[in-house]
Amino acid sequence: MKLVFLLEEQSMKYFLDGLLPRILPEDVQFVTIPHEGKSDLQKSLTAKLKGWNEPNVKFIVVQDQDSNDCRELKEKLLELCKNSEKEVLVRIACHELEAWYFGDMNALSMAYDVDLSTAKRKKKYRIPDGIMNPKAELKRLLPEHQQISGARKIAPIIGIENNSSVSFQMFVNGVKRMVDSDGIHAT
Repeated sequence: MKLVFLLEEQSMKYFLDGLLPRILPEDVQFVTIPHEGKSDLQKSLTAKLKGWNEPNVKFIVVQDQDSNDCRELKEKLLELCKNSEKEVLVRIACHELEAWYFGDMNALSMAYDVDLSTAKRKKKYRIPDGIMNPKAELKRLLPEHQQISGARKIAPIIGIENNSSVSFQMFVNGVKRMVDSDGIHAT
């Protein structure tokens, strides 16, 4: 089996390239395909799905929520996928990939070799998916953070089972279900 991840941008690619070997069985291959933003992803989605003719491939589409309504965005992406006759999972990072990092403040501390114990106790970090601009918040908390290098640092150490980001958990659980499922459906 092969999983193809169609992604909004580069930092998600580098994050998933480090995370997926930790959650996928060894016999599952994967490829991560970044796009140049959400409009590029959405414009190419239907054609990529229809044109991919390799057998035993499943697709996972991942986009940041940003300021969109999560349900409406997921419905829009599902609509773009519905005629492909491929097995497709759509997952939304609420609000941005960086919220997933806030789901494991210990991993952030280790990745940047800083003590974030005071920040960890603040109310706004307890529900990482509620942080409206996690990218800016991360930059404020860790000025040295860069999107690509940060994704590479955090992916190998981020907690999988104990991450407090609900959208991260939805992503991980959805990917695991894709590996175990068969048939054609979009969720």
